[in-house]
Amino acid sequence: MAEMETKGSEIDRAVGALGRGPLEAEGLRQHLWPLFSRVRARKDIYLANHSIGRPPDRAAEDVRASLDAWYRDLGDAWDGWLAEREQFRALVARLVGAPRADCIVPKTSAGQGLRAVLNALSGEPRVATSDGEFDSIDFILRNYRKRGRIALRVTPWRELAVEQAELIVLSSVMFRTGDRVPGLRRLVRDAHAAGALVLLDVYHHAGVLPLDLRELDVDFAIGGSYKYLRGGPGACWLYVRPGLAETLRTLDTGWFAKREPFAYLRPEPPEFGPGGNAWLESTPPVLTYAQARAGLELALAIGVERLREYNLRQKSLLADALFRVARVTVEGVSEDYGAFVSIVHPEASRLVEALAAQGVTADARGDRLRLCPDILNSDEELLKAAALVGEVLKR
Repeated sequence: MAEMETKGSEIDRAVGALGRGPLEAEGLRQHLWPLFSRVRARKDIYLANHSIGRPPDRAAEDVRASLDAWYRDLGDAWDGWLAEREQFRALVARLVGAPRADCIVPKTSAGQGLRAVLNALSGEPRVATSDGEFDSIDFILRNYRKRGRIALRVTPWRELAVEQAELIVLSSVMFRTGDRVPGLRRLVRDAHAAGALVLLDVYHHAGVLPLDLRELDVDFAIGGSYKYLRGGPGACWLYVRPGLAETLRTLDTGWFAKREPFAYLRPEPPEFGPGGNAWLESTPPVLTYAQARAGLELALAIGVERLREYNLRQKSLLADALFRVARVTVEGVSEDYGAFVSIVHPEASRLVEALAAQGVTADARGDRLRLCPDILNSDEELLKAAALVGEVLKR
């Protein structure tokens, strides 16, 4: 525990040295970048921060500490591992404005969270979603429809209607374009008035934009640490609103959802744990909680509002440079979007390959080249990347 506190204080010291005002490039370079020495050793200009985030050095140290506990303590390591799980839940709850830590149910993917919700609903519920959802979410919903488990209505997100639906599944920030969906509080209120539950996919929202799930009064949310929270694959979660956590039961369950998991009792009917613990499943993948801890602590220490302000400045700098060198229209610059910008191009995937050959890492989704700066990118990198994008666009 003392080791965890010492490592945590490294983040606190670095963030404290930044001061309390807006983030500044020189302060980040001097105080924060040293926490990322391993990934900063790469030679490319990394602009896929919206895809897989760059981990702090401490992530590897935290995972190693959890592994060492296994080697050293074997079965006795579970006390520390479960404490790590509870810390993960508490950190995520702070980040997303959950009223209680137990409302956060650890998952290995956002899709697993969606399936837990679908498997808690009876009959063939009517589900309304958008055609802009991430592929896992879309694929799961279409397969549930194929199996006769749900009735599915898919529309563009701007045309999504809450009437005649029992569950709304919608991203708060669209993964392909970065669009922020406006009026979420009104949508949730209207859905509830129509008798529908609402599940928000906040994967491109959490850690990018301020988020208060309690204020939104949303029923469910899914997200994870893979991208902006620098926690790698597997560190995901499902949010279940208080009230629902106590009354709605999912078939995605296991012994950790029992009232007394280690008592090995088998009452009939089954007795579930309190609150969101009733939504836990079987033996959890404990290393992911250690893997995600440093990234979550960093985002909370800096503050999402400050990260957002700096990201908006970086996006504007990158977009202005792209327009100067290539006269290209860049989408995603304003506050109406998430963290990345995009360029519509019929050969977006070819552009990604051409940029990689020039030392710029980006990605494509369909006909969009996506570029995402973050606090580990210098202004010089963004200007150089813009020039290289201009070159490959001329080929």
